[in-house]
Amino acid sequence: VQLQASGGGLVQPGGSLRLSCAASGSIFSINNMFWCRRAPQKQREFLALISSGGSTVYADSVKGRFIVSRDNAKNTMYLRMNSLKPEDTAVYSCKADVRNTTSSAFLDYWGQGTQVTVSS
Repeated sequence: VQLQASGGGLVQPGGSLRLSCAASGSIFSINNMFWCRRAPQKQREFLALISSGGSTVYADSVKGRFIVSRDNAKNTMYLRMNSLKPEDTAVYSCKADVRNTTSSAFLDYWGQGTQVTVSS
């Protein structure tokens, strides 16, 4: 099982970006999916969670600006980021609780990060 995050880049303050996190491989089912970020010299920060049924939880720092969604048919999660601020600059990563085709247990899988830079 692999997770691939994409969609990062350079954006001006106030702008928007959409990140994607695609899971592939021997997937039986995916439970919760998460977005996190890590800014320079800071600890990893939880941003958003979306369940298989579409329920969502957001960190206060992004509530009202970021929207998490998923397409279960494509095993893909998205993060729409609006009203971006310089302090949103970070490496954004995704995680998923995945049951693969050879196990009855759900395991955590992480995708590599994608850089988001908010600057004028």
